[in-house]
Amino acid sequence: MAGAGLAGTAGAAQAATTGTSAACATGWGSGEKTESFSSAKPLVNIRTGQHECYDRMVFDIKGATAADKAFVWAGYVDAMYQNGSGDPIPVNGGAILEIHVGAASYSQSGGTTYPGKVGQQLPGVDVSGYKTFQDTRFGSSFEGETQIGVGVRARLPFRVSQSEGKVIVDVAHSWNSAS
Repeated sequence: MAGAGLAGTAGAAQAATTGTSAACATGWGSGEKTESFSSAKPLVNIRTGQHECYDRMVFDIKGATAADKAFVWAGYVDAMYQNGSGDPIPVNGGAILEIHVGAASYSQSGGTTYPGKVGQQLPGVDVSGYKTFQDTRFGSSFEGETQIGVGVRARLPFRVSQSEGKVIVDVAHSWNSAS
């Protein structure tokens, strides 16, 4: 599970601010979200960005295409426990959003593709100063599935989508229609 890889906070994903408050659609809800696809492609990076209405986490999956999407499960949990061992993993914040992506952090030959370490903050990801994200934790990469915990300010609406080799999780700044 440990090793070299790419990780970072996506500066390009940050939204330009105009000084005016835009209407933010937050009708996403806070219930569990599941996308049942199957992919055997490896996770190579996790990055975050700030937008006017939400904070974003992007999982980069090497070689995945629009037709080759990954399984995703995301939902709020009272506590995070590592897949496989059941050991607790502390996550700071007012609520914990647990995310499972069907992309291992290791290759089929056993080499590391993403350098996350159990219970540690995500490598290269700094969420200090974010409106919603407060903490990130690597849970595990077990049986082809990577588990991440995101500490958020409160149980807020979120959405999950996929695009050409990416799983995207957006968590709204508020339940209101304006940020």
